[in-house]
Amino acid sequence: MIKSLNFLGTPSRDKLNLFVSVGAFLFVLGIIDVILNSFFEINITSFLPRWINYFTPLIFGFIGFHYIRIEFSGNKTLDNFNKNINSNWFNSLLSMLIIFVLIQNIPPLLNWLFFDANFTGETKEECTGSGACWIFVKIWFPRFIYGLYPNAEIWRINLSFLMLIVLVISGFFVPPKIKKYIIIFLLFVFPFIAINLISGGNFGLEWVETTAWGGLSLTFIISIFALLFCFPVGMFLALGRRSSAPVIRYSSIGFIEFWRGVPLITVLFMASVMMPMFLPDGTYMDKLVRVIIAITLFEAAYMAEVIRGGLQALPRGQYDAGKSLGMGYWKMHLLVILPQALKLVIPGIANTFLALVKDTPLILVVGLLELVGMIDMAKTNPDWLGFATEGYVFAGIVFWIICFNMSRYSQRLERKYKTDR
Repeated sequence: MIKSLNFLGTPSRDKLNLFVSVGAFLFVLGIIDVILNSFFEINITSFLPRWINYFTPLIFGFIGFHYIRIEFSGNKTLDNFNKNINSNWFNSLLSMLIIFVLIQNIPPLLNWLFFDANFTGETKEECTGSGACWIFVKIWFPRFIYGLYPNAEIWRINLSFLMLIVLVISGFFVPPKIKKYIIIFLLFVFPFIAINLISGGNFGLEWVETTAWGGLSLTFIISIFALLFCFPVGMFLALGRRSSAPVIRYSSIGFIEFWRGVPLITVLFMASVMMPMFLPDGTYMDKLVRVIIAITLFEAAYMAEVIRGGLQALPRGQYDAGKSLGMGYWKMHLLVILPQALKLVIPGIANTFLALVKDTPLILVVGLLELVGMIDMAKTNPDWLGFATEGYVFAGIVFWIICFNMSRYSQRLERKYKTDR
């Protein structure tokens, strides 16, 4: 099939300008054909049978890419283009399909998101365009962020997260001697300050039930506490699974395999319904605490396997080197083994953290309304029926921003601690 296209000769460096010009012309012609068909209902190949002119953009683009595919052309831009998206006929076909699909779908999507959307107003009657009604998100925005938290007390949530942001940012700029104290404060002191500030009941602050907590702030609260707790638990489970003591090893294996074999939604139901049955009489544990414990144990099992992979990747000589220095088990692991193992599995740790953040909407099944839960509540409001799509798009964008930044930070850590092996 490819040989039949070579009526101009085989694409080569000798006739670079000719082949690139013809190839670019045919490819642009295919794009023009798609645009005219999609948005102006004009078919420039209508004289051909319908079963053929339906595929003419792909045919034009395919032939054009074939002529552009010149190995070692001497043009860096052209060589990179061919290497990445035009290395063979199959890749060129996939590239054209993706390009044509984007051309057909991006303009309508932009129209819905921005150009035909409504941004100003107070009621759904003011959503008169054919695009998105962002008025819905604007009106419900405080609820999406703070849930059912009392409006007069929202400053407590803002203050807690402002303190967290200031402490985290300052940790990047202060000297290492001060940085370690900031980390200790963040891990062991700040969580208690934040919880007491948000829940109240002390220092003259009004008590706010955790059932009123919600929105994006609840997503952050659950994610932060689960991240803090699941990492050390997972680390000890990973060490326990490699222990030479049978009781510790098999207990760790049983724990890990049990939690990995149960869906998170089942774990949340167990935490909400069954956990209180195992508590002593007269003992009450808040539902939010139970949910955090459940998510922590669930994610710790996955974290343990990620860290165990890093431990197994280290050569035996590292263990022997630590023992030759007279180090005991814990000193050797804390100072020699774990720093190297954790560095190797930064992508896996980041992946577990990302999964944890994206799993938080499942707490809706136990009656806690984080961001997605608040959107589900808002979409059933009689005054705002029919605008669920805008809410879910907003939630998707928020989660993407959170996860993208976490991913970028993990990549930064990889580059920072990268060593040649």
